[in-house]
Amino acid sequence: MSKFMKTLNNISRSQALYRHSRISASDLQSGHYAFVLAICREPGRSQEELARELCINKSTVARNLNCLEEKGYITRQPLQSDKRQFSVHPTEKMLAVLPEIKAVSAEWMALLSEGIPKDKLEIFDEVLNCMQKKAREIIEKQEENK
Repeated sequence: MSKFMKTLNNISRSQALYRHSRISASDLQSGHYAFVLAICREPGRSQEELARELCINKSTVARNLNCLEEKGYITRQPLQSDKRQFSVHPTEKMLAVLPEIKAVSAEWMALLSEGIPKDKLEIFDEVLNCMQKKAREIIEKQEENK
């Protein structure tokens, strides 16, 4: 189990390299793909909500969103309830690259899981979901105690 996190990190980094080599939008960095998927899945949510979903600190989210905004992938609008917070919206440019990102992600998963029985993949997915839930609970509790 001691190599578990290293293994997951290596798989994640390999996926980033694979996607970056396969996606034609060369002005996107590998870390932007998660933002594209999250923003398009639920347009209009706040930067803070994105930080929570992606498990990334707020300053990293702000830097990535600045980059995406400069490249024309998103727009941000102040929230009515709190003018210091912004809602994030995809532009046509982001929506245009979304199908390619989804297709390359699906292709990666098919290649990665090739030859592994479906029942084992389902169990693995359940275990990972439980661990993700637990990780989020730990971080939320840590944030509450600050």
